[in-house]
Amino acid sequence: MSIATLLEMAAEGMPDREAVVCGDLRLTYAALFERAQSAAAQIKAAGADYAGYLAVNSPAAPIALFGAALAGVPYTPLNYRLTTEEISALLARITPGLLVCDPVYLKGVATPEGMTTADAATFAAGAVEPIEPVEAEIAVQLFTSGTTGKPKAALLSNDNLMSYILGTVEFMSADEDDAILVSAPPYHVAGVAGLLSSIYAGRKMVFLPNFEAREWLRLAREERATNAMVVPTMLQRIVETLEAGDTAGVSPSIRAISYGGGKCPLSVIERAMKLFPGVDFTNAYGLTETSSTICLLGPDDHRAAVESDQAEVRRRLGSVGRPLPSIELEVRDDHGHPVGPGVPGIVFVRGGQVAGAYKEQGDLRDSDGWFCTRDHGWQDEEGFLFLEGRADDIIVRGGENISPGEIEEVLLQHPAVKDVAVVGMPDEAWGEGVAAAIVLSQPTPAEELQAWVKARLRSSRVPQLIRVMDELPYNETGKLLRRVVKADLAGQA
Repeated sequence: MSIATLLEMAAEGMPDREAVVCGDLRLTYAALFERAQSAAAQIKAAGADYAGYLAVNSPAAPIALFGAALAGVPYTPLNYRLTTEEISALLARITPGLLVCDPVYLKGVATPEGMTTADAATFAAGAVEPIEPVEAEIAVQLFTSGTTGKPKAALLSNDNLMSYILGTVEFMSADEDDAILVSAPPYHVAGVAGLLSSIYAGRKMVFLPNFEAREWLRLAREERATNAMVVPTMLQRIVETLEAGDTAGVSPSIRAISYGGGKCPLSVIERAMKLFPGVDFTNAYGLTETSSTICLLGPDDHRAAVESDQAEVRRRLGSVGRPLPSIELEVRDDHGHPVGPGVPGIVFVRGGQVAGAYKEQGDLRDSDGWFCTRDHGWQDEEGFLFLEGRADDIIVRGGENISPGEIEEVLLQHPAVKDVAVVGMPDEAWGEGVAAAIVLSQPTPAEELQAWVKARLRSSRVPQLIRVMDELPYNETGKLLRRVVKADLAGQA
């Protein structure tokens, strides 16, 4: 079943309900489906094998997504924050194609022969004769960040995405006045999954082209947004803006906020819950290769953690929750054997939404359908998953594996520590040592922080080097750029 079915059902079941809002543009579900049909006709007329998207958040994103699905070609959103050389290289990999874009992002870009461009502002605005829908296996192709080399092209099939949506969303479950503020990057899997989920639920989507905390708060009030999905860095900016007291405050219409895409500092979520009393917070953990969310820390879990006087329950606020009912999850040791509660290892997942496939590398799931996430973590007795970073981030000191997350969690408990990143550093005697980049709320001697860690963990976990920074480097989806921290600290070792 194609993901196009989701929009077709919405257009038939609630044709007059408002679907998208962006500036002066407002479209009903019926009008959105008509635009998608027009987009499909343009994609087929261009002889395109891909439908690319190179622009900020706008209604052109769902129009291109569903137009591609109707035309039977992969929807491929690109990161407009990349360099011109990087964008040129990605365009060469999706040619022949039709690229829906903001022309400003094509300045200096080498557009390959066979690539047709369409302005996102006017894309599919004209009425055309709809085409006969084309069934295809692959619905979405997303390029990974490419932090360790050439970006990989992750493939998500229609079956993967439909498995996720049908397993997590009820059709027309949103009230007519429900509205979600869309600010997740369109080239991130959360951006794609958010569109699919909102449309199947029948929720109005209010697009915020570029995130800015004051504008987010203003738009939430003006459009009476009830729901929002943000990455941790966005949530932190919203919290800081509210605490500064220079806005009109929180919109009373907000009922639910989900966050994900990276680790959220405990202090940020605790402050957010105080600033948004009564709002349901959800932490969503997932990967591109799993069609978005595979674990959830729900609203009741958040409240239980904050209100509990039991340490093991309170610490769950720092977890990513438990697997979805449709997901099987195992934590395995270095030999591939499942481990018990409290024992760290590599996270493996299995389920209908798990793709684990790349255009060049093929399907990386094993013969039983298990996919290695490359995330390091552990589960408690109740199945809550605690992530400790990527497997590649593990520090090997004298043959002992040390998780950066374990040390970061302890340092974040210090009242002066706002944010922290722990990485490995070269050490002649031990192979690797422990270094920490820390953001402080008040001046604190490194010796005090080292003593704090030593009192709570083994001496091998104590950072040999501590560097105080004004802020840590994060990408636009909220992921810590640990490689940047490591490079910065390497010069200080």
